[in-house]
Amino acid sequence: MTATAPRFGSAPLVRLLLVTTVLLGTVFTVLSGTASAHAALTGSTPEDGAVVATAPKDISLTFSEQVAMGDNSIRVLDPSNKRADAGKIRDLSSGGTVTYGIDLHPGLPDGTYTVAWQAVSADSHPISGAFTFSIGAPSKTTATVPTEEAGGGLVGVLYDIARYISYAGFILLIGGAAFVLGCWPRGASVRPLQRLVVQGWLTLTAATLALLLLRSPYTGSGKLGDAFDLGGLQDVLATKTGAALVSRLLLLGAAALFVAVLFGAYAKRETPRDEEESKERKDLTFGLAVGGTVVAAGIAGTWALAEHASTGIQTGLAMPVDVLHLLAMATWLGGLTALLVALYRAPSIENAAVRRFSRIAFISVVVLAATGLYQSWRQVGSWSALWGTSYGQLLLVKVGLVAVLVGIAWFSRRWTERLGQRAEAGTEAGTGQGAGAENESKAEAEAATGSETGSGTETAAATTVVDDSERATQLARQKAALASARQKRIRDADPGRIGLRRSVLAEAGVAVVLLAVTTVLTSTEPGRTAEQEAGATGGAAATAPATEGPLALTLPFDTGGENGEGTVRITLDPGRSGANEMHIYVDGPDGQPLDVPEVKAAFTLTAQQIGPLPITPEHFAPGHWSADAVQIPMPGDWQLQLTIRTSDIDQTTVDKNVKIG
Repeated sequence: MTATAPRFGSAPLVRLLLVTTVLLGTVFTVLSGTASAHAALTGSTPEDGAVVATAPKDISLTFSEQVAMGDNSIRVLDPSNKRADAGKIRDLSSGGTVTYGIDLHPGLPDGTYTVAWQAVSADSHPISGAFTFSIGAPSKTTATVPTEEAGGGLVGVLYDIARYISYAGFILLIGGAAFVLGCWPRGASVRPLQRLVVQGWLTLTAATLALLLLRSPYTGSGKLGDAFDLGGLQDVLATKTGAALVSRLLLLGAAALFVAVLFGAYAKRETPRDEEESKERKDLTFGLAVGGTVVAAGIAGTWALAEHASTGIQTGLAMPVDVLHLLAMATWLGGLTALLVALYRAPSIENAAVRRFSRIAFISVVVLAATGLYQSWRQVGSWSALWGTSYGQLLLVKVGLVAVLVGIAWFSRRWTERLGQRAEAGTEAGTGQGAGAENESKAEAEAATGSETGSGTETAAATTVVDDSERATQLARQKAALASARQKRIRDADPGRIGLRRSVLAEAGVAVVLLAVTTVLTSTEPGRTAEQEAGATGGAAATAPATEGPLALTLPFDTGGENGEGTVRITLDPGRSGANEMHIYVDGPDGQPLDVPEVKAAFTLTAQQIGPLPITPEHFAPGHWSADAVQIPMPGDWQLQLTIRTSDIDQTTVDKNVKIG
C-alpha cells in the first residue's frame, strides 16, 4: 500500500496565509511609526518666538518643497484658544519658493498667539507643526495643538494596513492572471485559480476604497469618523494621491472585464476543435496579453504617481522604473502563489507549466535586481545612508529576504528538473497505479451500482423505474469523482511533487514577510534625504553627541576686551524637533555668573538650507538668559551659533554642530 503524503486543505492553507499576512502587516505598521516626510517648514512671518509691536494682517509659512494644504491646514489661536484667523488659506508661492498665507482678524489684542499647521508633502506623507509669536508682549496662553503627529494613531495604523493589503491584492490579481495566461492556459478553467485571481481583484478594490476614505483623516484631523465626511473626500480628490486612487479604481473596472474574458471566453477555448478555433484562441491570447499588460502597468503607475518615485531626482526615469519593479514583483510573487494553489488544489498541473513559470520567475528576478539597484542608488545615495538611516537598514533587510527567496527558488528549480527527468517513468508508474486504481474504482462503481439496483428492486413496486439517462448521469458523476480521487492519490504519493510543494510553500512564506518590508519602505523617508537632513556639515566645529534627554553644551568664548573671557552653558529641553525651552548661562573665568549686555542665538540646518533661525533670549537673571518655545522644524545636525557681547564694541560668535532628534 502506498503511503499518502500529508496534504494541506484549501481552507486551512488560505486561513494560514491570510492570518500571517494581516499579522505581519499590523506588526510592521506599528513598528514603522509615522513616516518622516521630505518637506519642512523653513520660515514664517512673523518668525517663531517673535514679538511684534502691532498685529499683523496675515501669517505666512514657507516650506522647503511643494506641499498640499486643505482649508483647515493653518489655524491661528489666540491666548484663550479661540480662532484668530479668517479661515481662508492663500497660495503665495513665487520664484521657486513654496509659501502659504492666512489672513487674521483685524484688531487682535496683545498676547501670545499659536500657529498650528499641517500639510501633505509631495510624496503623499503628512507633516505638521506649531510655533508661537506675540503681539505687544508675551503672555500666558491656553491654546492647545494636537500632540499626535500627522498620520499617526488608529487612523495611521488602519491606513498603513490598507496599503499593505492593496499590495497583496495587486500581486494576486496581476501575478495570478499572468501565471494562467503565460504558464498554464488550462488553469483558466481551474476553479481554485479563478478564485485566487478574483479574490485579488476584490482585495485590491476594497483596499483602494478604504485608502480613499481614510485619506482625509490620515492627512488631517486623525479622527476615524471623518472618513465619511464628504467635504474631506472632495478635498482628497483634488490632490495627487486622490487622483491616483480614483484612477486605480477606474483601471480596476477594466481589470474586471479582463478577468471575465480570461475565465469565460478564453477558458471555453481550452481545446480548439479545428484550425479556425485555434486561430481565434491565439488572437484572444494576444489581445489578453496586450490589454492585460496595459491595465497592469496602469495600476502599477498609480503607486509610482503618488509615492517616492514621483519626488526627488530623475522622476522622469524613476516612475517607469518603479512600474517595471512593481510588475516584476507581482509576476514573481503572484505567480508563486498561483503555483502553490495549483500544486495543492488542482487535480494536476503539467510539468511544462512549472518549467515555464521557472523561466518567467528568473526573468522577473533579473528585472527586480536591475530596477532595485537603480532605486537603491536614487533613494539611498551613499554607503553611509545605507547603514545609518532607517530606509537603508530596511533596504538591507529586503535584500536579505530576496536572497533567501532566491535560494529557496533554487531548490524549487531542482525539484522541477527532477520532475521533468522523471516524467516518462512517472507516466509508466502512473499507468500501473492507474490500472490498480481502475480495478478498485470498478469494484466501487459495481458496489454502488449494486446498492442502487437493490434499492431500486425494493422500491420497484411503489415507484417508477429510474430513467436510463438519469442513471447514466449519476454513473458519470461517480466515475469522475473516482477518477479525481485516483489522480489526487497518485499526485500526493509523488515525492518530487511533495518536495516542490514544500519549497514553494516556503517561498510563499518568505514572500509574505518581504511584502511587509516593502510596504514599510514605501512609507519611510529615503536615505538620501534623511542623510541630508541629519548630515554633518563637515566644518571645523565638532558635532555634539546625540542625547536621550535635554541637550547640554559648554563652550568657551573670548571677545578680546576687558572681562571678555568666560564660558557659556546652553541647555535645550527636550532637545528634539518641535518646541523647546532654551537656557543660556554665561560664567566668567572664576566660574561666577557674568552679566553681559546681550546674548543672541541662531540655528542653521545647512544640508537643507534652512535658517539661520534667530533666537532672542530674554534676560532672566545675572548671567542667565532664557527663551521659551524655541521651534526646531525637523531633526538633523544643526549648527548652533551663539553671539555674546561683553561691551559696546566687544563681541564674538561661537558655534557648534548639535544633533537634534
